[in-house]
Amino acid sequence: MVAYSFNRRFAEAIAICHPFTGIVKRQTIRAPRKRHARPGETLQLYQGMRTKHCRKIIPDPVCVDIRPVELFIEQSYVRFLDTGLAFGMTALLDDFARQDGFLDWADLQAFWRAAHPAPVGLPPAFSGMLIRWEPAR
Repeated sequence: MVAYSFNRRFAEAIAICHPFTGIVKRQTIRAPRKRHARPGETLQLYQGMRTKHCRKIIPDPVCVDIRPVELFIEQSYVRFLDTGLAFGMTALLDDFARQDGFLDWADLQAFWRAAHPAPVGLPPAFSGMLIRWEPAR
């Protein structure tokens, strides 16, 4: 079982749905690490993990997909490294961002700029893993 911690702003979108889009967040994008979830494994989704305010957001869902992804925040496109599929159309970017708990691509960009300031000299892409889940049955 793998645990993931989420910013408070995503808890409602995971538990119920995004208050403005009505979409339930069922994916997360994470930096590479020793071990991510694998399809078929249960996940633990927390808000504020490793703090005294830690709480489980929902009962343990099941990982259904994991794939390597690159986000080009400033250039406004997304590329899946396992298939080579890339898209940069506004409608597709907005849909991708909504699936991840944002209002739209611009909201995702603003969040990433604040949370992940780009050091000078590094590529303008974020490479990580897209993890998707479904509720446990």
